[in-house]
Amino acid sequence: MSAADLLVQARIGHRRLPELPAGVRPVSVAEAYIAQDEVVAGWLAHYGGEVAGYKVACTNVIAQQQLGVDGPFLGRLLSPFCWKSGARLASDGFFMRVVEAEFGFCMGLDLEPVAGGRSRDEVAAAVAGVMPAIEIVDSRFDAWESVGAISLISDNACNGGWVCGKLVRDWRNLDLAAQTVQVWVNGALARQGSGAAVLGHPLNALTWLVNKVNSRGETVRAGQYMTTGVVSEVYTAAPGDEIEATFGPLGAVRVGFAV
Repeated sequence: MSAADLLVQARIGHRRLPELPAGVRPVSVAEAYIAQDEVVAGWLAHYGGEVAGYKVACTNVIAQQQLGVDGPFLGRLLSPFCWKSGARLASDGFFMRVVEAEFGFCMGLDLEPVAGGRSRDEVAAAVAGVMPAIEIVDSRFDAWESVGAISLISDNACNGGWVCGKLVRDWRNLDLAAQTVQVWVNGALARQGSGAAVLGHPLNALTWLVNKVNSRGETVRAGQYMTTGVVSEVYTAAPGDEIEATFGPLGAVRVGFAV
């Protein structure tokens, strides 16, 4: 059984893996992304839906240190696991329920691969709007903090789900880097950060993500969502927790975990 087959069946069967067996484990980042392609295809074949967008993991130095990696990597957002603010999700649908407050972007124009990549200004000009978002990080690995970047990339960059708030189209005069983001758990402040945590500015993270997607020969499509990495320390939600992440003038996003 291939690495991709093991990860596809782990999600479908809701069981975790100690690691990928040495005989099938990808040995390079390039092989890991090929495995991710196959994993995403396998999940969508089972659950239906489509690729709704992309995520970037480990834009935050804290996250890089926790996972022992030296830079960001990408994954896909899948429509069967994307929800609107206010969603109440089954706690036992996830292994970890790691909550990450993130700046989300909705693209308004297609961005196809171009020689030399795209500048931040080019990428920003293609944005339709910004939204508050929460990624729910989940892993098919028991020892997800120590299996290494190659296995995490294969596992679709640990994406468990994504929850988005309302789209804000009038955002260009806002200082996203300076914007404080607060995570509230059952009405109490639990975490705080700002947009500066993700490569210095959410648009920097978005530009990295667009160029990484393009470098693999893929076009970022109008209407797709891009989420740019956690802006604070993560929070691991318990069954029954009600989470709200507030983004100042960008509004708030909420998710609950049913017992």
